[in-house]
Amino acid sequence: MKLMEESDIPAFVQAVVATGCNITAVGDNHYLLGDADLPEPQREDVQPLLKKISEDFGHRDHLRAKIVSYLHSIGRSYPPPQKH
Repeated sequence: MKLMEESDIPAFVQAVVATGCNITAVGDNHYLLGDADLPEPQREDVQPLLKKISEDFGHRDHLRAKIVSYLHSIGRSYPPPQKH
């Protein structure tokens, strides 16, 4: 099984975003792919794309904390970062 590398995180996030899905960190330990937010026909069309992205980048559970941290760093988090 292919394992995603930490250096692949920005490209992985960009690939997901390019499908029209929102990828968002939730708290400090989780992230979500927002394909459920898409309208029904688009949601069905994006599923094969997300599967291919997962296959291309490989298994990523070991990088969850790093992915969450990266998403926070680029402002893709919930709750949204506080602006001062």
